[in-house]
Amino acid sequence: MKNHTHDASGKGLNRAKPYQLVLFPLNNGATNVYFVLILSYVAQFGSSILHLGIFASLMVTVMRVCDAITDPIIGAMMDRTSTRIGKFRPFMILGSVVMALSVIALYILLPLIPDTMMPARYVGFTVVYFIWVIGYTFQTSVTRAGQTVLTNDPNQRPMFTIFNTVGSLLGMGIMQFLIPLVKAMYDVKDAAGNVITSGYADPMVYRIITPIGIGISVLLTILAIIGIAEKDRPEFYGLGGKQENVKLSEYAQIIKANKPMQRLMVAGAGCKLALAIATNTTVLLALYGIVMGNYNSLYLPMMVLGYVCAVPFFLLSMRTSQKKGQRASLIRYVSVALICYVGVLVLLVVSDYGNPSLMLSFPFKGGGAINLYTILFILFFGVGYGAYYATADMPIPMVADCSDYETYRSGKYIPGIMGTMFSLVDKLVSSLAQTLVAFIFLACAGLSELPTDSTPYSMGIKVAVIVMFCIIPMLAWAATLLAMKGYTLTGAKMKEIQAVNATRKTAIEQGMSLEEAMERYQTMDQVPEQLRN
Repeated sequence: MKNHTHDASGKGLNRAKPYQLVLFPLNNGATNVYFVLILSYVAQFGSSILHLGIFASLMVTVMRVCDAITDPIIGAMMDRTSTRIGKFRPFMILGSVVMALSVIALYILLPLIPDTMMPARYVGFTVVYFIWVIGYTFQTSVTRAGQTVLTNDPNQRPMFTIFNTVGSLLGMGIMQFLIPLVKAMYDVKDAAGNVITSGYADPMVYRIITPIGIGISVLLTILAIIGIAEKDRPEFYGLGGKQENVKLSEYAQIIKANKPMQRLMVAGAGCKLALAIATNTTVLLALYGIVMGNYNSLYLPMMVLGYVCAVPFFLLSMRTSQKKGQRASLIRYVSVALICYVGVLVLLVVSDYGNPSLMLSFPFKGGGAINLYTILFILFFGVGYGAYYATADMPIPMVADCSDYETYRSGKYIPGIMGTMFSLVDKLVSSLAQTLVAFIFLACAGLSELPTDSTPYSMGIKVAVIVMFCIIPMLAWAATLLAMKGYTLTGAKMKEIQAVNATRKTAIEQGMSLEEAMERYQTMDQVPEQLRN
């Protein structure tokens, strides 16, 4: 079989074609559709439609804890998989199908169970949600693991973050834009235009958004499959040659020895927690609809503002990653977000409900003229949100670096387990976010159910919003910076790792054993000149 591993310059790099760099990251967009459709709304759905109270929020976390068992198993399955259509595509297809069927069962079929059969609702919610989690793991783990075959070029890999975010915007952004519009159609208002019953309490909202979400996700999945198809072949797996199967019992030892992966899991958890809390539907509803008094006039403009401000930071972060490595870029822009959110925190603390000059005001759908308070909020929030949104998914391509480091360290190619271990952290944190939201509203405002835009203002709700919109993300970013302080996979180190791995692969292709290649080539000075990056 023809060897496609080396580039035309002979430097031993596996480079992706432009269309592959653009299309494969859409896999993350496909799963982020469900991140919004399920993780952002399932607690609201369970509380308002199924009348499960706080149980729905608790189950989101409990089910993710179960992934401590299922994730490593799925990762091991992926590492051992080799089919006619590759290693990764079967999991993308299966994950997409499982999630589509389970969300139909969750949002469309479960409400058909009468409220006289509440035990059946509890059981049905638990079972269906667990099945959805399995499908989510199948597909999300491919986003991380599949990067190892897409490209190992240190200049190309940071570009994954930009295209990954574009995919996220096509999935997450479209859903975040459409769902509130659908919800507004079903709000019940009084004569003065005040919301009496939120649209989120109407089952029809979920019946509408379910097929929309499934359609967008399936389309993005198909495009992602096209993007990875040419690279999902054995010649791109690790060092080549015969790959020894790793026993499930060995994975814990591998993760223990892979120090960069440990630190990346902490950093990824910090970035994910900040994103999950700060973009949580209920938190934003409480901020713009209750604390600031006009959800319909503020939510969409502020969401658009955040995305617009993120664009320059994506370009800056990519440039920094290519010059100094992804670690340096993550540290720089998370620091910017942390500093800016000090200003956001101060503005929320001094906000005064009933005093228009100390509240957000935007001339959109019944809002007022922009005031000084709003200008300052736009400045601090825009820069801070842009910086952290540009880095929120940066740990994803860094998982591929950690996987390449493991191949460099031990000779083992195990992208499945590396991807699912990171996916486990991703899901635990995002589910913890939903439970934190419920408990913080309970602790600060005494609410046994999640608030809606018809919930009256109280100081407790304001405190809850400040904690979740500012303080928790800031603590998460601080944890990210601390973890990255000892992260050793700098830009220079990754160039050495790729050069050594390429040299070992070439030697194995020429008949050398894996063990001998691992022993002979360990540092850059042992790499032939033509393979040095």
